[in-house]
Amino acid sequence: LDQLAQTESVFALANGHIGLRGNLDEGEPNGLPGSYLNGFHELHPMPYAEAGYGNPESGQTVVNVTNGKIIRLLVGDEPFDVRYGQLRHHERVLDFRTGLLHRSAEWVAPSGDAVRVTSTRLVSLAQRAVAAISYEVEPLSDDLRLVVQSELVANEPLEVPNVPLAIGAADPRAAAVLEAPLQSEYFADREALTWLIHTTARSCLRVAAGIDHVVDGPEETEVFTESREDIGRVMVAATVPQGERLRIVKYIAYGWSAQRSRSALGDQVRAALAEARHTGWDGLVEEQRQYLEDFWERADVEVEGDDELQQAVRFALFHTLQAGARAEVRAIPAKGLTGSGYDGHTFWDTEMFVLPVLSYTAPEAVRDALRWRQETLDLARERARALGLRGAAFPWRTIHGEECSGYWPAGTAAFHIAADVADAVVRYQEVSEDREFARTTGLALLVETARLWRSLGHFDSAGRFRIDGVTGPDEYTAVADNNVYTNLMAQRNLRQAAAAVARFPDAAAELGADEDEAADWQAAAEAILIPYDEELGVHPQTELFERHQEWDFDRTAEDQYPLLLHFPYFDLYRKRVVKQADLVLALQHRGDAFTLAQKARDFDCYERITVRDSSLSACTQAVVAAELGHMQLAYDYWCEAALIDLDDLQHNTRDGLHMASLAGAWIGAVNGFGGMRDHDGVLSFAPRLPEQLQRLAFRLVVRGQRLQVEIDHDSVTYTVRGDKPLQIIHDGEQLSVEPGRPLRRDPSPAPSFPAPQQVPGREPSRHRARP
Repeated sequence: LDQLAQTESVFALANGHIGLRGNLDEGEPNGLPGSYLNGFHELHPMPYAEAGYGNPESGQTVVNVTNGKIIRLLVGDEPFDVRYGQLRHHERVLDFRTGLLHRSAEWVAPSGDAVRVTSTRLVSLAQRAVAAISYEVEPLSDDLRLVVQSELVANEPLEVPNVPLAIGAADPRAAAVLEAPLQSEYFADREALTWLIHTTARSCLRVAAGIDHVVDGPEETEVFTESREDIGRVMVAATVPQGERLRIVKYIAYGWSAQRSRSALGDQVRAALAEARHTGWDGLVEEQRQYLEDFWERADVEVEGDDELQQAVRFALFHTLQAGARAEVRAIPAKGLTGSGYDGHTFWDTEMFVLPVLSYTAPEAVRDALRWRQETLDLARERARALGLRGAAFPWRTIHGEECSGYWPAGTAAFHIAADVADAVVRYQEVSEDREFARTTGLALLVETARLWRSLGHFDSAGRFRIDGVTGPDEYTAVADNNVYTNLMAQRNLRQAAAAVARFPDAAAELGADEDEAADWQAAAEAILIPYDEELGVHPQTELFERHQEWDFDRTAEDQYPLLLHFPYFDLYRKRVVKQADLVLALQHRGDAFTLAQKARDFDCYERITVRDSSLSACTQAVVAAELGHMQLAYDYWCEAALIDLDDLQHNTRDGLHMASLAGAWIGAVNGFGGMRDHDGVLSFAPRLPEQLQRLAFRLVVRGQRLQVEIDHDSVTYTVRGDKPLQIIHDGEQLSVEPGRPLRRDPSPAPSFPAPQQVPGREPSRHRARP
């Protein structure tokens, strides 16, 4: 029971639109009840000690919507509850191949009556609005009187877990607690069907939820239905002989809108339930299997030599898919739809960690996520104007599109999100060759982000283009001049925007962009300042960063990490201490701007001061460590990224899964040991394996072709399945891989650099392979 909240996140099911935490069917005990709809939120005021121009006035918090998962069981006179009676067996299995969550339990009631309970749950990837549960009860002793209560419950009480203050209420990663956020608007029932409609008070959103049932039991089984403001209930009563079963298939459907009427939303939900019943349980299961079979065919990562890591990587890929598969012009939150951590907000890590994975495995999800950015362009333009800038200033954290960060040094000042969005746009366009997207969504996003950089930066007296007073990915260094990551990503953004205007001049003219503006962007890109410390021979994270006082690591106790919970930001900002990979992220994503020797010196320098208080750090460090030949270190970082939630390494998996780190399991394998880079549309590989692995294979979708890369210690094999050759670079050699004609090459030899040192106590744990 002490791991229940963690396992609720681990066993969560989602499709990008609906998210159901892995709560027990009977609802209690629970760590954190959770049923979520992507984008459905409530507003709350953001009080400030002092007013400040441009500060957001309202926060947004994901709402735990109407819960359709609950199925309570009464055995004789005793409610089935794992805390009471005798639990002889209990197991849950999440099957990545079928997308089903199975549960089996054998339970003896205090009265001595014994039952076997089995349930299977799914959130449909084929029918976006639908979830379903198959629930069976089998008497194991005498004939038993059974009552099953299937419920639809709004405004579940949310209790704050009893956790230490360091990881509880004072933790900015946790969520605001909303009490009874849903106001009843309508409820109804008939036969085995009931539905509820609610609205939110401040965000003025409407949600409808419904449940329907198919009952298979003894001949005299009776069904009763009732509903009121916050609950709909279908009760099934039967006397079930020993050796027979009572089976109920429960269909659940959701819909929400800011505009549609009550009747229209109710009709939508009932229609979704009708289609689910028409498809039937077996049909939904088959649709799910087919969807995932196609996904794994184009996305699987095979790891030989460490079965624990093999499972972890597939777990990570499965949840990354669930986060965005059917989001359809909604954001992908940092926790996906697995928990309420970070208030359900979306951050820049969607574009820099999750979308790179989906670009090569489920590109349609990337298209829709970027279309959401386009849908929120007007809000981003308004934000830019409020800041005295042109173009679009995307929010640091948001659900609906408005900025929700009340702390501007780590929020508004993190302008790099504009370049992160642009980077995701360009990657998707190059991988998918989606010309219509490039002409519409892609062009608009590139133009408006380029305008932001041109107005944010300026040419100094030496003719260099500077971007001052910004915060890079490292949140322990804020409001600094010329962050290397930000400037290099802005440079690419400006270049790509200029190229897009030249490619689509008529569409660009509709946005008011022309050759002169594009030439101005190009000039800024060519003159952009990339700080370099000649004396130390390294790139400082920000201008003059290497002149800051170093953090006193020797006097920092182990229980004082993460630092943000124990030290004032003022102290962190003026010291040489790094929360997460920042410059190292630039080494990965703009590796074309550094020599290998520069990467080695920069990586060594920043390993010594990076405390990794962020879950975003490990996979990036794994990628660059592998490129520099530090294979054991890369392996350990990769394992940490992949196992972050299965092993609860951050001690907050209870709030939801770490989607960026889970995506990092793929990134560590493909970009790290596969050595894949995609600079300027050129797909290159420099594969090499750590000694712990015997083989690594991964699959990608690139320009309509399916590419498989297989790596062992003796060879690398490239295979294309499609109708045309694919151009790649292997260890500097240009190759054309013909369909059905695998190409074999030697692995890329590892460079030899001295092993870097980490902050004492903050190095990754040494992972031992478990075959």
